[in-house]
Amino acid sequence: MSRSSQHKIESRFFVAGVNYRTAPVEIRERMSVAHPDRLEVSRLLQLKAGLSEVVVLWTCNRVEIYGTTLRDAEVDVASMFECLARETPNLASHTYCHCGNDAVKHLFKVASGIDSMVMGETQITGQVRDAYEAAQEAKLVGKVLNSVFQKALRTAKRIRTQTSMGCGARSVGGVAVAHARNALGEKGLRQHSVLMIGAGEMAACCLRHLQKKGACSVVVANRSLERARKLAAEFNGKAIPLDELYTAMAEVDIVISSTGSPAIIVDRQRLEPVMQTRKTRPLVMIDIAVPRDIDPGVAEIKGVHLHDIDRLESTVRQTLGQWEQDLETCEQIMEQEIEALARQFKNRHAAHNRSHHAANVAQAV
Repeated sequence: MSRSSQHKIESRFFVAGVNYRTAPVEIRERMSVAHPDRLEVSRLLQLKAGLSEVVVLWTCNRVEIYGTTLRDAEVDVASMFECLARETPNLASHTYCHCGNDAVKHLFKVASGIDSMVMGETQITGQVRDAYEAAQEAKLVGKVLNSVFQKALRTAKRIRTQTSMGCGARSVGGVAVAHARNALGEKGLRQHSVLMIGAGEMAACCLRHLQKKGACSVVVANRSLERARKLAAEFNGKAIPLDELYTAMAEVDIVISSTGSPAIIVDRQRLEPVMQTRKTRPLVMIDIAVPRDIDPGVAEIKGVHLHDIDRLESTVRQTLGQWEQDLETCEQIMEQEIEALARQFKNRHAAHNRSHHAANVAQAV
């Protein structure tokens, strides 16, 4: 529980999850494809776990269940995650669970990017908002989660406004580009060509960072050629269908992959002859997708330098120092907002009791 808060948020509000700290990408990628209809599995989870309200946050770096239990009911983390990912191995050593004030503080850290692999990244705030609004539309949330998530989003905004978390905060895409730049040595990204596999938000983020660093040419490959063309046009690049992927890889210097495909996009068997045509030219490959797009076996091919999302952590750790001076301010902001939320719940509970008492008196009269 929060040490400095005078009021306590009732413990039936909880968060249970796995994230990039507790589970390797091999576990997270299997969970990410377990259920294509995530609202449907949220409804199933609510029913089977006996939850009053539920929001499931599903990202490449975490799967978290936020909910409220029936009064005095215990949180059965094992059964909830069995519902989310039946074919995933025993997750007991990878899960965590927080209740009451601790759960609220955890959500505040997640929503503001403090708990992200790249501290201060902004994409997570939108992901939290999207998960909450989807659950709200599906009528999976009530008074408790509405209050908690709205407060979390306001707290995230306050942290970005009042600290340097909102100034130049980096995304996973930005770190991926920094990693590519480091791998290429002194010349960095200038005079190098990039193949982007995928045309979603993360791909666009990577390309924006690439453009700032001076990559000379961009090729976008995507299952939907129309989406590839739209993204490529933004960066004066070229769009190709996925069946031309290996032809393009013979020419480029960097491959960054970020798709939502449940299956491998780049496999070792087809990449090996491509690398033979490149002779001594190395190929930097960065896979930021979960599940992974690039067969891990390609790392064994001579000349290929492969980095998946877990291997980016060495670069991530180098970014932590610039935020440390603001963490104390962030802690103070979160404690203030937790205290305000606890008072809100206490006042609401008191008002309910007064209303209930008045109704009983009226009925007796």
